[in-house]
Amino acid sequence: MKLDMMKKQSIPDTLEEIGVFKGREAASTMSDIGLLILRLAVGGLLAGHGSQKLFGWFSGPGLKGVAAWLESMGLKPGTPWATAASVSEFGGGVLTTLGFLHPLGPLGTMGAMIMATAKAHWGKPIWVTEGGAELPVTNMATALALTLTGPGRFSLDYVLGIRLPRALVIAGAIVEAIMLAIGIMSRPTPPPAPPVEDQATTTAAAGQGTGAS
Repeated sequence: MKLDMMKKQSIPDTLEEIGVFKGREAASTMSDIGLLILRLAVGGLLAGHGSQKLFGWFSGPGLKGVAAWLESMGLKPGTPWATAASVSEFGGGVLTTLGFLHPLGPLGTMGAMIMATAKAHWGKPIWVTEGGAELPVTNMATALALTLTGPGRFSLDYVLGIRLPRALVIAGAIVEAIMLAIGIMSRPTPPPAPPVEDQATTTAAAGQGTGAS
């Protein structure tokens, strides 16, 4: 009699455990789908944006145009900086989209967005309509969230069983931080002052013009 009662009690307990397990599995699957959507949207768009700079795709400026733009902000020589910035955006976007070699993709994204915020958008209102850092900040927040959560099960890392050594990730983050510090501290070269003779000529011409009037 007691044995039968124990069996009856164990059956509901087992069903409850199965229900809890299925609920957790469903929640985990939904979380992984959410991470996949986030990676595809943010990583895909960032990869396209980087391809404009790196290859000149989608009517982009290409490396030459980006190099000239970066040199105007004090990042000289422009070509290496343009290459690093373009690779960070394109490579970071591709790795994030695929969920491959995590967290190198999100780290590359954050590096590119930090540089963009500091060099191109700093001192402006936050909104993108006013030239502010609204979009880079959004990308940074997304990349940081993916860094903390991981790419999820629908990723190449999960399929291939890849997990980067922590030492390698830390080393990559340190190198990126050093490059960011150098880039942020770089300032545009002020235009050369005109020679004394030119200044005197300009002043004399201005005086003559005032007297003639």
